Amino acid sequence: MSDAAYDDRPLLVLDSGIGGLTVLREARVLMPERRFVYVVDDAAFPYGNWEEPALRERLVDLFGELIAIHDPIACLIACNTASTLALEALRAAYPQMTFVGTVPAIKPAAERTRSGLVSVLATPGTVKRQYTRDLIEQWATKCEVTLVGSVSLAALAETYMRHGSVEESAVSAEIAPCFVEKDGRRTDIVVLACTHYPFVVNRMRKMAPWPVDWLDPAEAIARRALSILPRIASDAPVGRHDDVAVFTSGRADAVTRRLMQGFGLATEGGILPA
Repeated sequence: MSDAAYDDRPLLVLDSGIGGLTVLREARVLMPERRFVYVVDDAAFPYGNWEEPALRERLVDLFGELIAIHDPIACLIACNTASTLALEALRAAYPQMTFVGTVPAIKPAAERTRSGLVSVLATPGTVKRQYTRDLIEQWATKCEVTLVGSVSLAALAETYMRHGSVEESAVSAEIAPCFVEKDGRRTDIVVLACTHYPFVVNRMRKMAPWPVDWLDPAEAIARRALSILPRIASDAPVGRHDDVAVFTSGRADAVTRRLMQGFGLATEGGILPA
């Protein structure tokens, strides 16, 4: 006899591109019984080019449509930009739905640093948002935090994942401001505050002027989702052949489809017109 009722509704994971796959990968390890719907809001990529009110309105409207179509058990926003901008509005618009957001891992960085010099590598939108500065004020007042807004790194990660190579000098230029030397101390932790960035972290390690701890929050985000979802019965079926990738543009090229299939996501039947 099972110890809990099995709820087969999927966990919906959204990002503007492929970055959220880093979170999906960790969520699957922790929740092998779950079904997943991975939403690529490629019609709006990159989020950093949007004005904040317009992007917030888009996300609220989009989630309304996604919730109606897919009936998820919860929604995981695997994107710092979208979370810091729209999480409060989404919870207000859909109070019966559970939303899990992604925010810069500033608290654990402040707890781990030895030099007291921490950098936050993010999109320009995340860097300028008051939410990020409030996290620093709350958790990192004893540290010196450098905010680095990368214009191109998310796109470089997309290129790397689709084509298997990336111009290393371009990666080096994007991460260079993260490395600070002051009074004999050096930056020792870089917070990866965009879910795209872990895909190119090996390139970043290679181009870094000295070793640092690259803080990837994907596992912590997945653990947060696990902690707030209902328990799954011990006899629930394990397998994810029903997992799908949804593209808000209504189209995906062959390379992107192969990438999604490599993550065990079907693309046929998973298209949502923009």
